Amino acid sequence: MDNLSEPLLAEIIKRIAKTSDRNSLSLVSKQLYTIDAEQRDAIHVGCGLHPATEALASLCSRFPNLWKVVIDYSGWISIHGKQLDNQGLLVLSSHCSSLTDLTLNFCSYIDDSGIGYLAYCKKLRSFRLNFAPAISSRGLLSVAVGCKSLCTFHLVDCMKVGSVEWLEYLGRAGSLEELVVKDCKCRNKSWLVGLGLVVPFSCFSAF
Repeated sequence: MDNLSEPLLAEIIKRIAKTSDRNSLSLVSKQLYTIDAEQRDAIHVGCGLHPATEALASLCSRFPNLWKVVIDYSGWISIHGKQLDNQGLLVLSSHCSSLTDLTLNFCSYIDDSGIGYLAYCKKLRSFRLNFAPAISSRGLLSVAVGCKSLCTFHLVDCMKVGSVEWLEYLGRAGSLEELVVKDCKCRNKSWLVGLGLVVPFSCFSAF
C-alpha cells in the first residue's frame, strides 16, 4: 500500500463500513492511521469506554471531524466501570466543534449540569435522549436555548422532565421538524393544549 496515492487510500478506507475493520486497517501503517483519523466522522461508544472521560477525550482528539456521536450504555452493569458523566459531555462539547447529531442512551450519570454543556454545540441539529433519570426540564431548556439549529428531538423515558418551557422555546425558534416524546412526566392534557400553540403538529413522528 505504500505505493498508493493518498486520495486512493482515502477512497479505500471510505468503502470499509465496519468499525472493527477500519480500526484494524489503520494499524497497518502510519499513513493509513492518519487518513482514517481525518475521515472518521462518527463513533458509537458505551460500556467499553474505560476510563470513560479520558477515553472519550482520546477519541475526540484522534478524530477531529466527528459530527455524529452515539453514547449507549444499554446493558450496563457496575462491573463495566463508571459510566460517562457530566465531565464527559464537557469534553465532547469542547472537542467536537462539528457535532450535529448526538444520541445518549441509558446515561444514568449525566444530569442537568452535564446536559448544559451541549449549549456550546452550536451546530447540533439532532438530539436523542433515551432513559436519562437525572435530567429535568431545566437541563433541556439549556439545550433549547443554546442549540438554535435543533430540528430533531427525541425524548424517551425521562421521568424527571415535568414542565415544557424547553419545548415552548424550541417551538418559538421555529427550527423543529421532528419531535418524539414518550414515557415522560410532562405528557399530560394541559401539555398537549399548550403544545399545539407553539409547535406545528406536522413535526410529530411519534406520540
